[in-house]
Amino acid sequence: MKSKYKAMVLSCIDPRFQSIVYNYLKKKKLTGKYSSFIIAGSAIGITANKFKRWHKVFWDNFDTSIKLHHIKKLIVINHRDCGAAKIINGKKEFSKTNETEVHKNSFHKIKKIFKKKYPKLSIELKIISLNSKVETFR
Repeated sequence: MKSKYKAMVLSCIDPRFQSIVYNYLKKKKLTGKYSSFIIAGSAIGITANKFKRWHKVFWDNFDTSIKLHHIKKLIVINHRDCGAAKIINGKKEFSKTNETEVHKNSFHKIKKIFKKKYPKLSIELKIISLNSKVETFR
């Protein structure tokens, strides 16, 4: 029997983005077809050393989702105006450029880990703004 589940979605706890993420996934026709893991900072929360204690929890959960739901893809959705990015940025001035660097670093790290652990699965890296604009990273 083919699984109806397609992906796991990693996203952030920020309440401002819950409906934006939901609407994005609905538009992609993924309603009811994904497992969800929500943690502060999304990819930042599971790649930054500052949040190291959280990393294993995510990967253990991802392994469980693969076993239970036979998912084939990880969709990572970070967002603009991210509090976790501000924490990682430290005391430096926080600008869109600095924030983008924090997101890019988290995407690079998660993709590297993911491809090593799950070479047969695919990954999508997205960043969403409060105005619902979606950017794709490679």
